[in-house]
Amino acid sequence: MVWYYTVLYMLRQIKHTMQDLEKPTAIIVGAGPGGLASAMLLAYSGVDVTVIEKAEKVGGRTRLVHKDGYTYDRGPTFFHYPEVIEEIFRAVGRDAHKELGLIPLEDPSYRLVFGAGGHINATSNLDLMTERIRELSGDKNARGFEKYVKENRTKLNRSKACLQTPWTGPSNLLSKRALRVAKILKPWSSVAGDLRKNFDDERIRLAMSFQTKYLGMSPFHAPSLFTILAFLEYEHGIFHAKGGLGSITEKIAGIAEEFGAKIRLNTPVKQLIYQGKEVVGVELEGETIYADKVVVNADFAHAMTTLVPDEKRKKWSNKKLEKKGYSCSTYMLYLGMDRTYDDLPHHQIYASKNYEKNLEEITNHKLTWEDPSLYVQNACVTDPELAPEGCSTLYVLVPVPNQHESIVWDDIKDEYRELIIDQMAKLGFDDVRDHIVSETIVTPDDWGSSDIYRGAVFNLAHNLGQMLWRRPQNRFEEAKNLYIVGGGTHPGSGLPTIFESARISSKLVLADLGLDPDWNGVSNWFEDMKKPKVKNSSKVSMKPSVAGEGHVA
Repeated sequence: MVWYYTVLYMLRQIKHTMQDLEKPTAIIVGAGPGGLASAMLLAYSGVDVTVIEKAEKVGGRTRLVHKDGYTYDRGPTFFHYPEVIEEIFRAVGRDAHKELGLIPLEDPSYRLVFGAGGHINATSNLDLMTERIRELSGDKNARGFEKYVKENRTKLNRSKACLQTPWTGPSNLLSKRALRVAKILKPWSSVAGDLRKNFDDERIRLAMSFQTKYLGMSPFHAPSLFTILAFLEYEHGIFHAKGGLGSITEKIAGIAEEFGAKIRLNTPVKQLIYQGKEVVGVELEGETIYADKVVVNADFAHAMTTLVPDEKRKKWSNKKLEKKGYSCSTYMLYLGMDRTYDDLPHHQIYASKNYEKNLEEITNHKLTWEDPSLYVQNACVTDPELAPEGCSTLYVLVPVPNQHESIVWDDIKDEYRELIIDQMAKLGFDDVRDHIVSETIVTPDDWGSSDIYRGAVFNLAHNLGQMLWRRPQNRFEEAKNLYIVGGGTHPGSGLPTIFESARISSKLVLADLGLDPDWNGVSNWFEDMKKPKVKNSSKVSMKPSVAGEGHVA
């Protein structure tokens, strides 16, 4: 009988191998949050996925940094508007809050300290937030906040389909989704300008607009659509991920691998492989891998200028990329402290007394030496395991210009450090120098040397000339079989929108492959677009299998 079971096992293995060979294939270049979310969705939906990552860890900017027993987030620290990741996880039969260890920051969500005087503890309790605004700025601004909430709830509801759907050209302006939002958008107005009608206190306007930093932009330049950013925080709250926000990419990667995706680390891509206008694979060191679809999850301008020959690009040529607008950069301090700060909030923002001048200087490639704004995360007040017992981490972020020949960071980074540590006292960290036991400085030049074009950590700017179809499209417009995810494509930068880009591009990939996966009641297509005909339904088998690697030459 032993021979019988042996033959049966071999037949099953042959069946699984044939099923894998029949699967459509996709290569994802880059294991950032967008690429990993795409890998999870595509692998679950029956695609043979291989993720190629240059670094030794997944996550890109959304990963953890470990040093001397301390753990820091490398980049993002705010997790807000969880609706997108909730729906992505629901599509693959998982619970985002449980899988990612999301912890709501109840009160305060963060503290905003004004250089002009006063502070406010932000909260997602809207009644309490209204009263705090009244205490700081009076009845008029409290009523303005109530009106702001109602207006932006409507704005979000009407604009949601625009943010969740790909844009291919100006003709989309005649679509139902565009006509719905046209009634409430003011393309001639900035975030700061739009807020004036509700708030006469500059501090409250600042509290409703500093969130444009998630886009790497000034509220005086960001389109008025983005007044929804602060609203998302007040309406849906802010979360911390247990173990650090960078842990979420590791967890998403693990789930993608459970579904059969293969992740190759320490594997730089030399270039994309073209056959005419079609992208058919990637060239590695001594190896070529082919696939039906290729998804690029990397800093857009860097990826284009290093992976795609210039002659293959017209709209996004090297010359045109040089002329595009880019976000600001950041100056970072990761500080390991030999004490804790249990009386200070998890998140704090200090807004310069002359906030507008500070932002103008950043836009004009000037470094602010007089009262710069900054953000400090005191994560151990929520998650003490990020540091040794009795110790804590402080993550310090200062918005600064992206790389420019007029600023040589190696010459000034230490002097700037002294200024920033002085500024931290304005948030209650008045003894920092005496308690630092571990330290790392990151400048825009460091970001630039880690494959981020001009060190612009928030990617292409979000002005009207670089949004919707004028942004690099999710189904890339200059090549067949190539898709873009991340902050450089629609809908833009920031974790919720990066995850949305992954969902948009994954839907397009699956439809173009002729697949109609079962996403557990979550739609695998777009609300106001006609769905193309598909070949068959698909869903990953949860039986153990060996992940493929496309077709290796």
